[in-house]
Amino acid sequence: MRRAPSRCDPLALLCPRFLWTVHVQTAVVDDFNHDEHCKDSLCMGTPPRGYLSNALKKICQRYQDKPRFVTLYDPQKHIPGYSAYTFKKSAGEKGVDFPWMFEPQVSLASDKGGNNMEPFPQHARIHMNFQDTQAVLEDYVDVVQYERGQLNPGQHQADPLDKAATYTLTNVVPQVKEFGAGPWATHEQIIRKRLNNYCYGTVYIIAGVTTSGNMICRDNLDRVAIPEYMWTAYCCTNYDHNAPYSERYKVPMFGAYGLNDRINNNMMGIPVKSLEKYLRGRMNVEKNFQIFYNDCVSDT
Repeated sequence: MRRAPSRCDPLALLCPRFLWTVHVQTAVVDDFNHDEHCKDSLCMGTPPRGYLSNALKKICQRYQDKPRFVTLYDPQKHIPGYSAYTFKKSAGEKGVDFPWMFEPQVSLASDKGGNNMEPFPQHARIHMNFQDTQAVLEDYVDVVQYERGQLNPGQHQADPLDKAATYTLTNVVPQVKEFGAGPWATHEQIIRKRLNNYCYGTVYIIAGVTTSGNMICRDNLDRVAIPEYMWTAYCCTNYDHNAPYSERYKVPMFGAYGLNDRINNNMMGIPVKSLEKYLRGRMNVEKNFQIFYNDCVSDT
């Protein structure tokens, strides 16, 4: 499909509030329960409810034949709407020397894409085979104000293979460097320490974004949506009831959001119900939008 030239800022490589439509109706899986292990990344096996778009793809992110986490991916904006994963207690080490990967399941180039994420081919021209439906490495070249921000961060995982699996561009959004290395990184560390110390059993985390229309452009075409806000929420039903009050009121679930910008970008911690209300006004979701099934309260 031939696209008209996009109105891009030649310095910032941004397309202001201008989105192209790519009609992609098929989903990677119809339901995250398609693989019995995919739902293990979701609270009570249930994803957030209320997303309205039919074009969003449900990806069971597999690495070396094992499901690692799940992502709701937008093949039009070339970013994830959210990634959902289980937190693993760790010392917060980041993964190193892992190659960036793409997701064959999302590609339109083949009707039989593989089930595992794969490292990007060395030859950039090959990337053209799947760049219509997902971001590629070239989209992040020469865009100095942004870094590749992981929604499921490696420092929230303990196993090296789980860390490696976070290095797929279907888990990545353009993150302003001052925000990603500042308030967002600090928040991830705060959450890691809190969950390490006061949550027992399985902890479910969902990290997502809102967008306002700004895009990273390449070759005068809009390529990757830039998040306006980034948000996160966790659910741990089994927790230390003797934790200090300053921490105890933030369990079993708590949320936060921050502006993806250089200034005024502090993370705002709020109850999940307040976060849901905030997001309803900024995302294409129904009025019953809910992050955690049954508000993180187990039926058993």
